[in-house]
Amino acid sequence: MEEQDVVRALAALAQPLRLQVFRALVVSGPQGLTPGTMAEALGVPQNSLSFHLKELAQAGLVTQERSSRYIIYRAAFERMNALLGYLTQNCCQGSACAVQPAAQGCGC
Repeated sequence: MEEQDVVRALAALAQPLRLQVFRALVVSGPQGLTPGTMAEALGVPQNSLSFHLKELAQAGLVTQERSSRYIIYRAAFERMNALLGYLTQNCCQGSACAVQPAAQGCGC
């Protein structure tokens, strides 16, 4: 992944609603979501959502596919993995390492 692509992807995710949309698409998995379903779930007008989906698509983070009269949006998992790979490429000064899993619960 080129640095310019990384910057574009991070810029697209650096907006609260776009981040929520992307996370919703990640959770939905390969089946994806329609804009109507996302707008209802996130409580936003469809025209606002369309703008944000366009930004995510231009950054390569989501794909769209027409299915009958609907448009299905999906997270671009390969692109997301490439972004994560770029960000962690030189982690731990090149040594093999793993991110420690978050603790289960808060321990309160």
